[in-house]
Amino acid sequence: MAKMKMDGYDDCIVGLVERFGQEPILCYDKEKVLCKLESQDMDRSEAEEFFYFNQMGAWMGDSTPCFLSKELDNYEFLS
Repeated sequence: MAKMKMDGYDDCIVGLVERFGQEPILCYDKEKVLCKLESQDMDRSEAEEFFYFNQMGAWMGDSTPCFLSKELDNYEFLS
């Protein structure tokens, strides 16, 4: 099965995520995606709103890409 890609965001790809019993999916660096959106005349708030609704929120089936957050301080379950 072909990997689902976001057009224009190849430079934000950080790798593939492998999952048991499923095809690998592309993984994007969330911060790089947000910065790219900001470079398209959006402020941070607009970029986040667009990202969460149109990219993170776009479930297209099992091959939908995932997003890597490198800032783990914001996640309580790690404490």
